[in-house]
Amino acid sequence: MEIKLIFSAVLLVFLPFLAYHAEAVTIFDISKYGAKPGGEDISPVLAKVWKEACEATNASKVLIPKGTWYLSQIRLVGPNKAPLELEVQGTVEANPDYTKLPQKDGQWITINYLDGFTISGGGVFDGKGEQAWKANDCHKNPNCPKLPINLSLNFIKNAIIKDVTTKDSKNFHCNCISSQNVTFQRFTISAPGESINTDGIHIARVSNVKVLDSNIGTGDDCISIGDETTDLHIENVKCGPGHGISVGSMGKNPAEKDVTGITVKKCTFTGTSNGVRVKTWPNAPATLKISNLHFEDLTMNNVSYPVVIDQQYCPWNLCTKDKPSLIQISGLTVKNVRGTANTKEALLFSCSSSKPCQDVQISDIDLKYVNSIPANFTTVCENVKPTVSGKQIPPICPPPVQAS
Repeated sequence: MEIKLIFSAVLLVFLPFLAYHAEAVTIFDISKYGAKPGGEDISPVLAKVWKEACEATNASKVLIPKGTWYLSQIRLVGPNKAPLELEVQGTVEANPDYTKLPQKDGQWITINYLDGFTISGGGVFDGKGEQAWKANDCHKNPNCPKLPINLSLNFIKNAIIKDVTTKDSKNFHCNCISSQNVTFQRFTISAPGESINTDGIHIARVSNVKVLDSNIGTGDDCISIGDETTDLHIENVKCGPGHGISVGSMGKNPAEKDVTGITVKKCTFTGTSNGVRVKTWPNAPATLKISNLHFEDLTMNNVSYPVVIDQQYCPWNLCTKDKPSLIQISGLTVKNVRGTANTKEALLFSCSSSKPCQDVQISDIDLKYVNSIPANFTTVCENVKPTVSGKQIPPICPPPVQAS
């Protein structure tokens, strides 16, 4: 009892001190530094207050208040000396004309070299991308103009991006490259299905990244996963419209490094061309390994191809298929996938003939064709011998029908 009283007395003494320090956050409100909503470019003011915030030795917050703010382009670069937050309450808008970007080879908003960083606030990064989508012919024109990413995060550690929206990016909405321990939570991505090459989040060369409780609708992959990614956890994400959640494409660059530890769990796909997908190029030099993939507890609503392993990925005839992919896929678990598909080949496992898929486990698949079920609603399996258990609708890797 006496010890409890002493502890209580000590706590009462220190509570005001703790409360003071918990609140001791320096706020850099851009409107107090001369930035004005409307048509005036806020980038000079934002750059100035950002530099001051990075130099602060106590926790600081850069605030973009409610309102509509025009931003031409910005690079927000660390290092920061103390925890730093970018709180966006308003709507930040880009110039709709992609040719007006000051640094043509840069992104719209770039954030680099931070440790202990947060983006929050409920605001919107509006890339105004419609004009750029109409001009995008990069799939057939190698000299097409470079289009900016809405939010480019590079060399970030111990960060959380939460409760903000990226809208109508001209290119990818967000990338997270060469970063560690980053969480995206309640992150919203919004663009129409016809927006070209607008991947939601592109992740590569990272470790311990999470995407949680988020809504992603766009014109390309909801989440695309590049090389040297380890320990990526995606859970409770709603994807659609879009192309699904994809590992790859990979294989074209011989320097690509292994991918391992990818979990996609409790996600819902609605009206997407794919659910979960792995794609590697044939006749390509890379020999990396893709391993330890877990696709679990997934709901498909009118999805074209709910589960795809495509080691003959060759869009727009940009390659030849005379040589197989050299990438080894192993340790794949597909478990508890349910809902509806709008193609007759609900699951596609097209593995490499030179590196057949290894250690593949498939269980509890319950998919229905959106129309009356045709006799050939099935799966396609090439160069894979999965271990199958539980419900199998449609049949998983059925044996070929024998001629009578």
